[in-house]
Amino acid sequence: MYQDILFEITDPLAIVTLNRPQALNAWTARMGAEVKHALAEAERDTRVVGIVLTGAGRGFCAGADLQDLRTMTEGRYRDEVPADLAADPGDPAVGEAFRGTYTYLASIRKPIIAAINGPTAGMAIPIALACDLRFASDRARFTTAFARRGLVAEWGVSWLLTRLCGTAHALDLLLSARTIDAAEAERLGLVNRVVPHDELLPTVRQYVEDLAAHCSPTSMAIIKRQVWQHWTADLGTAEREAIGLMLESFERPDFREGVLSFLEKRPPRFARLGER
Repeated sequence: MYQDILFEITDPLAIVTLNRPQALNAWTARMGAEVKHALAEAERDTRVVGIVLTGAGRGFCAGADLQDLRTMTEGRYRDEVPADLAADPGDPAVGEAFRGTYTYLASIRKPIIAAINGPTAGMAIPIALACDLRFASDRARFTTAFARRGLVAEWGVSWLLTRLCGTAHALDLLLSARTIDAAEAERLGLVNRVVPHDELLPTVRQYVEDLAAHCSPTSMAIIKRQVWQHWTADLGTAEREAIGLMLESFERPDFREGVLSFLEKRPPRFARLGER
């Protein structure tokens, strides 16, 4: 079914790989549909604790496909996506603000890590920022590109980038569209961690395996929803909701298992999402 991506699951990890390496994994409408379909599969699969989005070859994603952009300059747009790729992953309870074209990544119940293996440009920036975490190869490079193509801050990147990096840094990266390396991206808060290129996927896998071994998938799903939702809430609202969710957590089996496993000095045995 998939033409523009690769998809594999090896417990506890699902890996979605953008797979147009000859075009630096430039984004197409079909690629977007395939990614969404694969993420829906990963969200449903009880083996999956964490999801990784990465790129094949030497790049993560060069942004929108240039042939698509050329077509748009001629007043046409290619948007042929097969009906069998239709999918609607994510938790509607997160709210419509995080159910957009690419911000739906924030609504998926499982952690999503962007494993940024190389150049990342244009619309690939807001897609990466809509993931929960970003680990980058030391070969990664980043540019928003929009201002240099006569475009604007697309797909919510003005909101996402400002909250991650602050207003001044966001404006610098958006207005100049300059290219930054992985070290500067880490310093600005654009990525969580930079690792040697060959260690990128092993590092991400180890991170997800650690989540699977020690953390409640149900707790992580609720925490993820809290963090994204509370970006648009005031402190009082966030605290009141957290108190209600805390009281609910006392009634779940994971609370008992978390306490007992700690007291008994053994690994916890938390149910995967969908197992109950």
